[in-house]
Amino acid sequence: MRDGFDPALDEARLLMRDGKSWIARLEAGERERSQIPKLKVGYNRVFGYYLEVPNSFSERVPATWIRKQTLVGAERYVTPDLKEMEAKILGAEDRARKLELEIFHAVRERVGERAPRIGRTASAIAELDALASFAEVAAVRRFVRPEIDESGVLDLRECRHPVVEANLGRDRFVPNDVRLDGDEKPDSLDHRSQHGRQVDPTCARSRSRWCSRKRVVRAREGARVGVVDRVFTRVGASDRLSEGQSTFMVEMVETAQILDQATSRSLVLLDEIGRGTSTYDGLSIAWAVAERLHEGRGRPRTLFATHYHELTELASSFPRIQNFNVAVREWGEEILFLHRIVPGAASRSYGIHVARLAGLPDEVIRRARELLAQLEDGTAAHGSRRAGRRGAGPSREPQLELFRPASDGLCDALAALRVETLTPLEALNELDRLVRRARGDG
Repeated sequence: MRDGFDPALDEARLLMRDGKSWIARLEAGERERSQIPKLKVGYNRVFGYYLEVPNSFSERVPATWIRKQTLVGAERYVTPDLKEMEAKILGAEDRARKLELEIFHAVRERVGERAPRIGRTASAIAELDALASFAEVAAVRRFVRPEIDESGVLDLRECRHPVVEANLGRDRFVPNDVRLDGDEKPDSLDHRSQHGRQVDPTCARSRSRWCSRKRVVRAREGARVGVVDRVFTRVGASDRLSEGQSTFMVEMVETAQILDQATSRSLVLLDEIGRGTSTYDGLSIAWAVAERLHEGRGRPRTLFATHYHELTELASSFPRIQNFNVAVREWGEEILFLHRIVPGAASRSYGIHVARLAGLPDEVIRRARELLAQLEDGTAAHGSRRAGRRGAGPSREPQLELFRPASDGLCDALAALRVETLTPLEALNELDRLVRRARGDG
């Protein structure tokens, strides 16, 4: 209870805080009135507070004082005022607690009688506070009102991530456009997870109850948001060991829920599906999930961030899938991420460059580049323990690509043969030559 609400409670609290000060003032006042310089106020559990006077000053003790105890060299006295104050001081804490409880019960009853009115007032204040906060942020950061319609379109121009932009500063954040059309290109494969993460809060806020009249979203130039019933996300890595679920199991459970519950009105954001298991298993799962989202029930608008380059081939097979990547400028060994999302598949990954920026030792970076070169050239045999080992020579066994057979020119040589013009002997000679070439005999 605030000070000043109840006088009796204020007095009890004052006694709790200032009881010792009152005793000190009493001692000084009685010394002056009685002219007993060695008078002092004491306390014990038996007699409580008392005035102690040496025997040499006994003739100066006022007649109104009441003798309480006789000592060898002094007498102890009490006065009506001292006993009254003693009762107040010693009972102040208990009295304060009792008064607070009584006041609380009284206030509770008064509040209970007016609960509906108080609830409506609190709700109105909370809504005004939220709307005022949204309005202030929208004005300061130049958000725009989106066009909300019943279409399947998600069209954001110069879209921004509010938290990242606030941390980096407006001048350093690079905005991007996002367009998903339920009838044309609702599925998108890209190579940056933040691109999807800034779409999530934009859609959520555009449909917020608080913004039902004055919706604003994080887009600089304009926005059109088709009705979104739910936003599904599969982002990040976490486990549930207490439930016996590994990181990959959690990822698969969440993905299964998305595939089961997403509708044509939903927005699905997927980040690195399949990265928690072996390359071929993960790639196969990610490929199948993308196909299901494109062709299965619901067919939701989807942003699918991945580093599996093989998945970019989906765009050539499915008309409603489109590839996007992060624009990069290269100068020899140096790269500059432009943070701009552009159409098309990425030509390569930049994981080693990111690892170098993160501070991995130079020798680790150099060795990673050596191994990458061997893998890209097909000189490191898949599954071989000697493959890529430091000091080990290149393997003669080519690494098979996942979606294209390794040929070393054999396929081209076979395709160039005009079988219909070859004699049986010429055919046998050509077959012998190709076999020896495949074995590396020249």
